[in-house]
Amino acid sequence: MIKAENIIKRYGKINAVDHFSIQVNKGEMVGLFGPNGSGKTTTLQVLQALISKNKGEIEIFGKPMTSLSYETKRKIGYVPEEICLFGDLSVYENIDYFCSLYIKDKKKREELVEEVIKDMGIFDFWKFYPYQLNQGLLRKVNMACGIAHKPEILFLDEPMEGVDIQSSRALIDRIIRFHQDGMTIIYATHNAEEVEALSGRIYMMDKGKCLVSGTEKELKEMIGIQEKISIEAYHISEQVLEELRRLPHVCDINYHGNQLTLKSQNRKHNLLNILNFLQENEVSMGSVYSERPTLNDVFLEITGKEYERREGI
Repeated sequence: MIKAENIIKRYGKINAVDHFSIQVNKGEMVGLFGPNGSGKTTTLQVLQALISKNKGEIEIFGKPMTSLSYETKRKIGYVPEEICLFGDLSVYENIDYFCSLYIKDKKKREELVEEVIKDMGIFDFWKFYPYQLNQGLLRKVNMACGIAHKPEILFLDEPMEGVDIQSSRALIDRIIRFHQDGMTIIYATHNAEEVEALSGRIYMMDKGKCLVSGTEKELKEMIGIQEKISIEAYHISEQVLEELRRLPHVCDINYHGNQLTLKSQNRKHNLLNILNFLQENEVSMGSVYSERPTLNDVFLEITGKEYERREGI
């Protein structure tokens, strides 16, 4: 359904998208994951021919994608990170306006607008104006504007940005439902928890490049870390730390400010073995926490740098 090969988009000397390739099949959910400035937004816009590319080939529905591909664009929905609503139009009027860009039949449009207002849970606010809505409701209206015409392909850019946990969960549930109904979805986010909730195939990006791609499970398996253990531990000698490093399946150790952090490979009773070792060496301990690696950990291991949010493109 979507195929792009070796896409390059430059801004001056900066490669915002650097030899990026992607293939998305019909009905698939695909995520672009990486810090701000990694090229996710630019990639989404280039794929839709909203901005021009410098090099590369893009096909959607088996046809070359250009700025003049109007028939193809009618089958696409786009929800940008920015709240793109008209302040002097009500919720209903905003959704109707954006839907009218795709659907000219007024009666059909009325049906679609009413349906999406109910589906997005904003029926009680259809007469409200944007300034009267909180961030969670604005996000729902923003999404309603992008999906009212029932696109076959949906592009989402940071769809949960700035909303609370409850609103984020509601938006995630609706995106999953759209996917279950057969919609092809490509989303971009810097938030690992959102990626893990939405799942699908993931393209991990940095500096315009795709570092790796795969499912959440496949990406986590790449780095060979199965468990992260954090222990509040006091006065550990260098000798004990060195012996800890030599324990079977321990990959990495960091000890700073009475906080001991260990990364280990897959093995039963990792935590129990480490706690027993520390007790045998008379190390005083406080809180203990164990967790599986996140996509942030994958990014860190692959790039060798801390995952961070950066301003950019």
